[in-house]
Amino acid sequence: MVGTSSIELIRRAYQAFNARDIDGALATMQPDVEWPNGMEGGTVHGHAGVRQYWTRQWGMINPHVEPMTFDVDEAGRVLVGVHQVVRDLSGKVLLDRMVEHLYSLEGELIRSMEIRE
Repeated sequence: MVGTSSIELIRRAYQAFNARDIDGALATMQPDVEWPNGMEGGTVHGHAGVRQYWTRQWGMINPHVEPMTFDVDEAGRVLVGVHQVVRDLSGKVLLDRMVEHLYSLEGELIRSMEIRE
């Protein structure tokens, strides 16, 4: 079973992301976090990398991610079923789908996240 504190941490990260509160989201992450670049591929590193990536992303699209389910895998990582809706800046829906986000936590903060289609 996933710990309540881990779920609350991850929920706070999603709430901050959806509110475009970069500082609030970064407060849930290790300073040297590894984060997927879902637009161009690859990974960004650290708070500065995530800030730069999200700032660029939000200038092009309007994503909203809602965690629906929480589970834990055999390695102790938190698997979140996420309803993802991506709109262009005029509001037109570009994507509406379910994806999985896989989190590794360390010291009660997010160490890394992976996207599973």
